[in-house]
This record gives sequence, C-alpha cells and structure tokens, in this order.
Amino acid sequence: EVQLVESGGGLVQAGESLTLSCRASGFTFDDYAMAWFRQTPGKAREGVSWVSSRDSSIDYADSVKGRFTMSADDATNTVYLQMNSLKPEDTAVYYCAADHVLNLENSARYDTRWFTGYWGKGTLVTVSS
Repeated sequence: EVQLVESGGGLVQAGESLTLSCRASGFTFDDYAMAWFRQTPGKAREGVSWVSSRDSSIDYADSVKGRFTMSADDATNTVYLQMNSLKPEDTAVYYCAADHVLNLENSARYDTRWFTGYWGKGTLVTVSS
C-alpha cells in the first residue's frame, strides 16, 4: 500500500516560517522523484518545488524562490518543505507527490495531466495578514 502522509500545516502570521513533512511508504523511495504542490479552491494544483530532470537539482516556482527549501532524509523516507517569510498568498492546501522525474517535472511546470504517480492527502497552510 502506497502512502504519502503530510504533516506540519497550520496557521501562521505573514513573515513567519513553517516546515512541512511528507513520510513515504509502500514503494521504493529511491525509484521516484518527489515534489510539493499546492492548491486553493477553484484553482488548478500547481507545482511548488520539484526535482529537475536536467541535473537532479531542486527547482522552485518563481513565487516561492528564495523563500522555500525542499530537502529529503533518505533514512526515514521523508521529504520536507521549509517555508520562510510566508505571505498571505501562500495560503493553500499543500500536497506531497511522488512520480517518475519527467512526469513530475512536467506536472509541476505545466499541467498535472502529466501526473501518473502518488498524491498525499494534503495539509492546510493558512497565512494571515
């Protein structure tokens, strides 16, 4: 059974920080790339941070670049998203995702119709002004 379980969401004020966690199980962690997406009501799910297929470095959406950092702990099959200097427009449900790197990158950069992997159930981040 494949599971991606997010945690760490909550309510913070603008300018504060929050770190999200995603614990993966049920598949071989190293066989997949990982990413974070977010979604607000009525809008498409969008990529926040993902692995580049070009050089395996971490890419970020322009809206979060310089503020968010994705990292992983292979020993615990856990991916993190450290979010600093949070803004009200960062308010969203954040989803952890796992897929093969090309599908994940295309989903994050362009459209989630490319997605063929696994989603977590999401964790809500609310940033107040």
